[in-house]
Amino acid sequence: MVDFTGQGWLQVGELLLAFVLSALIGLERQLRRHSAGLRTQAIVGTSAALFLLISKYGFFDVVGENVTLDPSRVAAQVVTGIGFLGAGLILTRHGAVRGLTTAASVWETAAIGMAAGAGLWVLAIAVTMLHFVITFGFQLFGRHLPGSVDRQVQIKVVYVDGRGLLRNVLSTVTGNGWSVQRAEQRGGPIDDTVSVTLEIEGAHDPQQVVTELTAIDGVRDVQLYRENELE
Repeated sequence: MVDFTGQGWLQVGELLLAFVLSALIGLERQLRRHSAGLRTQAIVGTSAALFLLISKYGFFDVVGENVTLDPSRVAAQVVTGIGFLGAGLILTRHGAVRGLTTAASVWETAAIGMAAGAGLWVLAIAVTMLHFVITFGFQLFGRHLPGSVDRQVQIKVVYVDGRGLLRNVLSTVTGNGWSVQRAEQRGGPIDDTVSVTLEIEGAHDPQQVVTELTAIDGVRDVQLYRENELE
């Protein structure tokens, strides 16, 4: 039974549903090391649901014979207001735009929270399921298409100093279709070695680069310690 004061178990359930669904999206973002992770998405989704509930039930005490309300106005303002979060998540670096998918996911989370708050449980759950189809299924499909989305990878290479191996390392990376965005060189773990951290971008398999770098004579260690899609 609907509680027209807006503070019944039905409304609590709608808030909890928004929390769970938005947290799932946030968990996916966080596990893939993107910004706007678990906490941000959960707050956005739950808050959007609360805004909808306020819009539906929060003004019944002022409704009278000559007073009418438009609950959709609050929903419209939520859509507008969430834009500042999305704008803050989109970055441009070296000519590549990053964060579009994450920014879109915040917008999506707000919509899911609004749907849950409006009592559209089935639609909220369906869109959450479609989110995972898009982020996982489309990613696998997209990697087999020409011009697929580049990924950003950081590789740490430790090699023997004084042999001119950095040239071989860089040529191996670029020869596999990756572009070097940044290189940071410092002393290695022992006196005769040098450590270089490369930030590279490309659409190919980074493990192939690691395998070829490891095979270079004089390379002591290769670590692939961060991989992010430019989303």
